[in-house]
Amino acid sequence: MENRDYKHTIQDITNIYVGGKLSYGEMMDMDDIPFKLKAVFAHYMLKEVDKDTTLENHLFYMTKDSMSYMVYKKLKAKFLLNVFYEDGHGKNEPGYHIDEFLIDDILDNEAIMANKDVTFLTEIRISKLKLAGIPV
Repeated sequence: MENRDYKHTIQDITNIYVGGKLSYGEMMDMDDIPFKLKAVFAHYMLKEVDKDTTLENHLFYMTKDSMSYMVYKKLKAKFLLNVFYEDGHGKNEPGYHIDEFLIDDILDNEAIMANKDVTFLTEIRISKLKLAGIPV
């Protein structure tokens, strides 16, 4: 049986939610992903990464000079990360805490980038309105 944890797509009126463990190839084959989002992935992301690359892997190895970075920044995509904080992140004890970040918040955060092996992308939230503004 295939592991489907964090491999989901959900839509509401204003947003598209995509699980962080999905690969670009899997998303291109899904009927739940809007055509415009598939077109953006095909036009921008799949020119930089292989279709077997997961959103999580792409995020942690992205650079600020890549087109993918510029697209996620323009989309103002929000990344839901499960981050391990040794200081407890305002809680009483260290451990994993789920926080939402923009792309710059992730790439500029040395602690997240240094601990990318123990940080998990659970979901990306993309605004349908912002998606409509991306040329393809």
